[in-house]
Amino acid sequence: MPLAPRLPCALLATIALLGAGATTAQARNLTELRGKLATESRKLGASSGAYVVDLTSGRELFERNADRSLSPASNAKLFTTAAALLAFGEAGTLRTAAQLGADTTIDADGRLEGDLYLVGGGDPSLNDVALKALAHRLVTRTGLKSITGSVVGDESHFDARRGSFDSDFQPDSDLGGQLGGLTWGHGRATPGGPATVAAARLQLFLGKLKVKIRRPARTGLVAGAPGGAGKIVASVVSPPMKTLAAITNQPSDNFYAETLVKSLGATFGTAGTTSAGLKVVQARLRTLGVNPRLVDGSGLSRSDRVTPRQMVTFLRAMSTSDVSTAFIGSLAVPGRVGTLAGRMRGTAAEGRCQAKTGTLRGISALSGYCRTVGDRIVAFSFLENRMDALTAKAVEDRMVPAIVSYRP
Repeated sequence: MPLAPRLPCALLATIALLGAGATTAQARNLTELRGKLATESRKLGASSGAYVVDLTSGRELFERNADRSLSPASNAKLFTTAAALLAFGEAGTLRTAAQLGADTTIDADGRLEGDLYLVGGGDPSLNDVALKALAHRLVTRTGLKSITGSVVGDESHFDARRGSFDSDFQPDSDLGGQLGGLTWGHGRATPGGPATVAAARLQLFLGKLKVKIRRPARTGLVAGAPGGAGKIVASVVSPPMKTLAAITNQPSDNFYAETLVKSLGATFGTAGTTSAGLKVVQARLRTLGVNPRLVDGSGLSRSDRVTPRQMVTFLRAMSTSDVSTAFIGSLAVPGRVGTLAGRMRGTAAEGRCQAKTGTLRGISALSGYCRTVGDRIVAFSFLENRMDALTAKAVEDRMVPAIVSYRP
């Protein structure tokens, strides 16, 4: 079935800006393309699969083990970011709030008798810029001058598990920080947890605004219970979801991916947990016609499973979704942006494709879109298991330019 007009508008407009000066490819017809892809894909071993479709016409261009269930590694982030964009909307944000405890106020002299609560909303990007802005808004709006207690970090938006499925939910260096409903600096943590670190940063910036605070920052709950009834006195929001998706996909950020899954669970599911978030992701994916096996949001676990055909079905559905521009724009670009910036430079693929990489020991993956020299939009997925990842990537880097060379 021919693709709706939205795809050329979304994908071609994005790639056209990046493709200026890209190397011209020698055109290949379908027979030549299939021959080239078959020759290259045979070098990838038995535990690999490939599927390539011309989205403009709906025609299958190539398949090899397209229905084999394989580990996608970080290609799993495509599912996480797609679900986040679809659920929150590309302009959706995550809020971090300064909140009073129940039955406490800031009096006319600017004195807060008790604690100030910093309540996390699952923002993986929370940093000093945001906390300085929060401190300034708080002081400006309330006249706050002193706190008899401390700044208390409330991370109850999520559960207390610090890692992902791959580490049995324990702290994991592959995430680059500890997970939590309130984190600062990509999940930096002390023995008190990441929420204490975030609270201490806000306390520092309030101190620089001459607010006197009696006690050290700590972790706790508003009014002693999740979602306590205290008044929100100031807040800041994350960058829009389209930006968070790009930060997740282009450098392949595991911390962001796992945090977004928990945010989906907290906002649209039953709890701020990985399992609840994945139920939200799976529900969204079923509406797109796919049902991969997912145990995490980042692809760190080898227990994640998807077929190349499922991946291309998913990519096709996303290309005509309401968030297609944001989703496609979140992907890396060969020779230009993200994890593909150093790959396929000087080839026909430079600036003409947008894709997501995946890498674990013995696993490589690459899935995405290309604009061919024949002005066709092609979706592809290459998943390779049980082989050297660098060897697999070298083959991928020959297969993708070959796709670009296609002219029907």
